Amino acid sequence: MNIDETLDFPRYSKSLDFDALEKEYPPPPEFFQSVYRMPRPALRALQEKRFLKLIARGWEIPFFKKRWTAAGLQPGDIRSLDDITKIPPYTVHDTRESIEAFPPFGDFMGIEIGGKNAQPLVLHTSGGTTGMPRPMLYTPQDRETMAILGARRYAMQGMRPGDKVLAALSLGLSNGGFALRDTIWKYIGAIPVMTGGGNTTATRRQIEIMKNWGIDIICSFPAYLRHMAIVARDELNIDPRTLGVRALHSHIGIEDRAKMEALWNAPCYDMYGTNESGMMACECTHQNGMHIMEDAVILEVADPETGKILPEGEKGTIYITTLYRSGAPSIRFNVNDISALMPAGCACGSTLRRLDRIFGRNDNMVKLRGANVFPEAVGVAVAEDARSNGEFFCIVDRVGEDQRDEMTVMVELLDLATDAEAVKENLERRLKEVTGVRMTVQPVARGELDAYTGTSQTSKIKRLLDKRKSAV
Repeated sequence: MNIDETLDFPRYSKSLDFDALEKEYPPPPEFFQSVYRMPRPALRALQEKRFLKLIARGWEIPFFKKRWTAAGLQPGDIRSLDDITKIPPYTVHDTRESIEAFPPFGDFMGIEIGGKNAQPLVLHTSGGTTGMPRPMLYTPQDRETMAILGARRYAMQGMRPGDKVLAALSLGLSNGGFALRDTIWKYIGAIPVMTGGGNTTATRRQIEIMKNWGIDIICSFPAYLRHMAIVARDELNIDPRTLGVRALHSHIGIEDRAKMEALWNAPCYDMYGTNESGMMACECTHQNGMHIMEDAVILEVADPETGKILPEGEKGTIYITTLYRSGAPSIRFNVNDISALMPAGCACGSTLRRLDRIFGRNDNMVKLRGANVFPEAVGVAVAEDARSNGEFFCIVDRVGEDQRDEMTVMVELLDLATDAEAVKENLERRLKEVTGVRMTVQPVARGELDAYTGTSQTSKIKRLLDKRKSAV
């Protein structure tokens, strides 16, 4: 094989002006003396400047140019942030169609791969729970800004240099575990302990690592945090509260935070992020709404049916616009997560607006005999019952000669032999109160649902199987 000595191999260290990036998107501690407490008019002016630059970039990317032109827009029509509602939103279905039409990465990346001006790129994907994982490329600017935004989160939530952080997040194609590693060793000075999910490092071994290495902080999803605590307590006879874990960093949604914190005797902090956009909002230690990184993203909340932008306090689907991404920017991406905006202002002194918790996914909602049912709401009711370990799985199907829609909720019990009938009766009544529709509860033994949910194996937990869709 002959070596082509004329090739210009890109070097990561020379691909980005790091000093300039940190001035533009300050990491901690500079973040707390700048964006975190920036007066609202100054923050609005900063957003406006970056938004208009983003729109110019959007016109260079075929995906956006085609969609905007089809909607009747022309370059120059978007003159200010007030014009954002003129831009048509898009969904994951549109990006999937783009990938199908222009494989393998679609026409929404706007990135040259290889060639004379090659950049060192990183590829990660969506979870792939509803089909082939969607690939996403990250330029050095994207990747480092994401890491800075993540560092802001962990600093706000009490992570400090030298902390030993158990990263119980997927280490496969998805972004979470690797993004965490980039963040905490580059911009916090904490030590990432990359155990991954249970399919990478067995849960029992993760508990042993916590005990023997003195883990300070755990980063994982609620279902696996709960699973680890139960394995420690019931299989290893180790009270998780004695392990000295100082904090839990997670994506809580509508999980029962109080029970999670009681299991570990540690605060559990919430955040919001996506594969496409990284970490966009997070709680501070006051745990009163998630502060939005408004210098880097714009989050709107819209009515799922009409697309009308909703005022603060009203629940709707989230539209994401990334102000920092040079490759594959999101510009009014309807991510289908349900939340609500909260006013700016917090006891911590930040001027950033806040996002309420995530109440579920609009596309995860199922219609059951005329009622809208979210699996997340089912999970809240299950978690209320101390006889369950909190694990559940919903199956929707058409049954009987009349083909009526029915949902069966399988629930893991701590003691199936003793509690099954009472739990079935109590939970069926409670679910009717919570959702307005009658369901069937099927108690099962502990661990039996893992084949459905993947709780012990991955951070991307499944809670619903709608057999009506597969039957169409």
